[in-house]
Amino acid sequence: MGSSFIRSHDLWSEEQQEAAERISTEVAEQKLRQVRLSWSDQHGILRGKTLEVNHFLSVLRNGKDFQTATLIFDTTNHPVVPPFGANALGDPRMTGLPDGVLVPDPTTFTLLPWLDRTGWILANMHYRTGELVPFDTRGILQTQLGHLADDGYSYVAGIEMEFYLTRIEDPRLSFEDCGQPAAPPTVSAVSHGFQYLTEMRGDEIGDILDVLRDNIVALGMPLATVEDEWGPGQCEVTFEPLPGLEAADTVVLLRSAVKQLCRRNGYHATFMSRPAFPNAFSSGWHLHQSLATAHAGNSFAGDEESALSPTGTHFMGGLLAHARACSLLTTPTVNGYKRYRPDSFAPNRVTWAEENRGALVRVAGGRGDANTHLENRVGEPAANPYLYLASQIISGRDGLHNKLPPGPSADEPYLADAPSLPASLEQAIPLFRQSELLRRELGTPFVDYLALVKQHEVNRFNAAVTDWEQREYFEVY
Repeated sequence: MGSSFIRSHDLWSEEQQEAAERISTEVAEQKLRQVRLSWSDQHGILRGKTLEVNHFLSVLRNGKDFQTATLIFDTTNHPVVPPFGANALGDPRMTGLPDGVLVPDPTTFTLLPWLDRTGWILANMHYRTGELVPFDTRGILQTQLGHLADDGYSYVAGIEMEFYLTRIEDPRLSFEDCGQPAAPPTVSAVSHGFQYLTEMRGDEIGDILDVLRDNIVALGMPLATVEDEWGPGQCEVTFEPLPGLEAADTVVLLRSAVKQLCRRNGYHATFMSRPAFPNAFSSGWHLHQSLATAHAGNSFAGDEESALSPTGTHFMGGLLAHARACSLLTTPTVNGYKRYRPDSFAPNRVTWAEENRGALVRVAGGRGDANTHLENRVGEPAANPYLYLASQIISGRDGLHNKLPPGPSADEPYLADAPSLPASLEQAIPLFRQSELLRRELGTPFVDYLALVKQHEVNRFNAAVTDWEQREYFEVY
């Protein structure tokens, strides 16, 4: 089983200490059977262990041994470096891929309503010395939120997340289908789609939407809306504004919960941005954001003459200045770049505008509106939420510190004379690697690490023979 050599309470805040006391009481009162200890990996996918309840109470205080080997996997669990090479990933502490320790965050504890007497809790990954593993993405966001707090601000996020619901026709569970990656399930559409926000289309899939809605609410998430989107079976959920870390934690649990609940009910949910369906329309993750101060509330709201305050204006200037370099963090998959098309409600250039959904950054609200904020429309639903939010804070803080101007607004974002977003993941990697700001804020080991993981993904994609190539060349040549 191993020994962690960490006492969690040495790493906890006072708030976490108090939450841990409440958990011990709740475990007894609810007569819990087990607790899922979860950690969000480099892709924003939850990994972890299911603990018997008595063992969990020990782990809550002392941490749980966990394999650092999970850090070297791409999205199909292919190792991107030799598993036991010296100095793996540029950090000598990773040599030999020793066990790390998952340190639970007691403030994230909740009950999973679809399971019998089962709890759930998020963790950060530490070395056995107590040091945070530098590749732990939740820790990266916490660090950036700390820098923002030192500047006198807190970060507020509103989540709009789109995804597709499909009905499973064949789960494809033969051994021949169990490769890396495994064959995806064969699915069919749950509705015809293309009647945006119509009550009828939403009602056609009301049964599964009710399951999702009831469980999301039972998890304590501040759900605001469940919406019928554009494509066949495409849905969107939105949430009330949340503090930065809680917003990211909500996204990782939401995606995992939706996929689990759908699978249990004969459906498949995908947060892939552009599924290979006929007539599919891309899904996005629109991130609403603002800064707040303890004494003045929303720091982005302007006045009767300007929709944005100077703080909001310079923060937006930073988002735009570093949007291309941050593409690897906001759009981390090969597939996500196929969303950037003209007139598609997804951006393809680095622009901003007031109340214009074709721009990369939309100023949502208006002059004299105390709730005015920024909506970044660049992200894909598969993005690691900790890295997506961290990219916004890093970019925005640089905009504030250097008073970066956002330039003129773009009334026609798809025709504007503005830099284009990277057209592919392959183009995004060098932009990420070359960013001095990201190397300074994330650390060179992490920048090199994530670029390595993503380059491995690109290399596998480039080596694959696609259906397009087969149709294009097989017969004619």
